[in-house]
Amino acid sequence: VQLQASGGGLVQAGGSLRVSCAASGRTFTGYAVGWFRQAPGKEREFVAAISWSGGSHTYYADSVKGRFTISRDNAKNTVYLQMNSLKPEDTAVYYCGVQVTGWGTSASYEYDYWGQGTQVTVSS
Repeated sequence: VQLQASGGGLVQAGGSLRVSCAASGRTFTGYAVGWFRQAPGKEREFVAAISWSGGSHTYYADSVKGRFTISRDNAKNTVYLQMNSLKPEDTAVYYCGVQVTGWGTSASYEYDYWGQGTQVTVSS
């Protein structure tokens, strides 16, 4: 599975941004997908995940709960992360990953495929 993350950019604090993760080479319809982020000098951290069935089976880090929404469109082989009320501390490179077995856990080592990342910068 090849993953392509896109949609990052520069936004002011309080603004919104939607990043996308598109799969090619193989459908990820039956797999969980997660978003992680990594700020300079910090470890990659979990942001959100969605199970293969989507819907209510979504999971969020406490730091983004209520502000970010993960969703998937299996027909388009794409997963989205809608980010609202952005804060400067949300600045990071955002990566999407596919988990072949599992429901969308928060451990990055449990993901099997990764995209190249997209930069999100929130100015104060």
